[in-house]
Amino acid sequence: MEIDKIRNMSDDELQSEEAKAAEQLFRIRFAKSLGKQEGVGKIKSLKTDIARIKTIARERSIATVKAGKE
Repeated sequence: MEIDKIRNMSDDELQSEEAKAAEQLFRIRFAKSLGKQEGVGKIKSLKTDIARIKTIARERSIATVKAGKE
């Protein structure tokens, strides 16, 4: 997922996308532990997407706190 697409999402959409990505990551890791190799290449991209989503959410929360102090 591209960073521009993530930045244009609302806070609720960010939480939803993070939950979906985390669920997919869990399922792929679980399948991998059972010996299946399907989707193993997608692990890195899911982890990157989750990190991007969390970064944008954190940036927004910091901006909100700064706006409240000023």
